[in-house]
Amino acid sequence: MAGMAQRELLAGFLRSRREILTPEQLGLKPGPRRRTPGLRREEVAQLSGVSLTWYTWLEQGRDIGVSRQVLDALSHTLQLTPAERRHLFTLAGTAVPAEMPQRLEVNPTLRRLVDTLDPNPAHVVDDCWDLLAANRAYASLVGGLAHLPREERNSIWLLFSRPEMQSLLVDWQREVRDILGQFRIAVGQHPDDPRTTALIETLTRTSASFRALWEKHPVHAFRPTMKRFSHPQAGRLDLNYTKLDVAEAPGQHLVVFMPASDADALALRRLVDESPHEALL
Repeated sequence: MAGMAQRELLAGFLRSRREILTPEQLGLKPGPRRRTPGLRREEVAQLSGVSLTWYTWLEQGRDIGVSRQVLDALSHTLQLTPAERRHLFTLAGTAVPAEMPQRLEVNPTLRRLVDTLDPNPAHVVDDCWDLLAANRAYASLVGGLAHLPREERNSIWLLFSRPEMQSLLVDWQREVRDILGQFRIAVGQHPDDPRTTALIETLTRTSASFRALWEKHPVHAFRPTMKRFSHPQAGRLDLNYTKLDVAEAPGQHLVVFMPASDADALALRRLVDESPHEALL
């Protein structure tokens, strides 16, 4: 169980959520007049399948153990939102069970941000590395995206299925090891995700390079770095690369490339100005 300060936060959080619920919301009869608002402790305990004494101790900040199953039961009884459920697990010092990733649309404000980052390449991906949005600069950098079927708009798929990506990326071997290392972490968090499973099966069947690297079980956390490109129109480009999590959409990430020099910035501007490729927005 967590330390004293964290146990007090947990106790206060449980009390606050218990007090804002009414018996009617849980299908209970209100009964005689209540001296305090919300549910009684015994009602929460009964609906969650725990003893009144144990739940009382929990609300008193006692140093007691609590399982994931009980936390899930309390989450259900107290009708917690997904964010509140994650907060409950955090306060209890227990790892949050992995949730099946949701394929959320990129919000309009983030789409506008991606667009306004031109001529700096930018795109939004999810944990499966599906490309959800991209500006003209990124589309121009990788040879176009809008014409691709939705299932092929995926960074990992492009790395292994589009031959020109090997000549575009000067350090192709390092790049694929890094991206597969990050992808491997996501797969471990969501092993039953059907989109992830389908992508792995397709690449294993169609790409010997993917199969050989994937069998080595690479695992790498993201780290900002410089990517070197050899572009057929823009020539040599050195771009610093960073990746930011989208707060309101867990699993979405904004990826941005910034020119490493004034010469790279000028080359990017010319590439976008002369490119026929459209943004993916």
